[in-house]
Amino acid sequence: MKTIFWNVDTQYDFMRSDESFHGSLAIAGAREIEGNLEKITRLAAKKGMQVVNTADWHNQYSKEISDRPDFRTTFPPHCMQHTPGAEYVPATKPEDPYGIDWQQKGFDAEEVKRRRNIVLYKDAFDVFAGTPHAEAVLDTIKPDMAIVYGVATNVCVNFAVMGLLQRGVQVYVPLDAIKELPNLPLDAMLEAWQKAGARFIWTKEVEQYL
Repeated sequence: MKTIFWNVDTQYDFMRSDESFHGSLAIAGAREIEGNLEKITRLAAKKGMQVVNTADWHNQYSKEISDRPDFRTTFPPHCMQHTPGAEYVPATKPEDPYGIDWQQKGFDAEEVKRRRNIVLYKDAFDVFAGTPHAEAVLDTIKPDMAIVYGVATNVCVNFAVMGLLQRGVQVYVPLDAIKELPNLPLDAMLEAWQKAGARFIWTKEVEQYL
């Protein structure tokens, strides 16, 4: 079985709200999972395993960006292209990544196969809708299983988990390496993941599933 890691949107604007950086859409408690995120990132590097890193990469015309956000389908400006808030926090920063922008026409499949870290820049909650390249990248890698972690549980992580399951990839989610937005439903979502076939584990258990 081929297993990959799938790091969802662990960017400064979501992960930090303290003296080091004030994220424009910071998730309460996200900083608390960075230790586990770092353990997973180091494990992937130690094992030489491929990581698909997704990243919000918005501009002023992005559909989810609004000056009057409802915090369900629209949000304040965040992870705007070429801003510090769109960068990954140190715990998950990809090493020598091959970045694929949602705005570019195509990508190099050989680079996807060669690089350990891939970055899929997206313009929607759902990576499979937010970039025209996600499907083809997944088809190029052909994973059997993915370890999925990151933020936010009830938005972009949800789309990643369900999207991968729908495409025939077995998904394992370390519950102590994800964090949710407090104003959106969570329990029913986690139950839906399990019904769809996702399996819940803890960070300390990830290595035994590789």
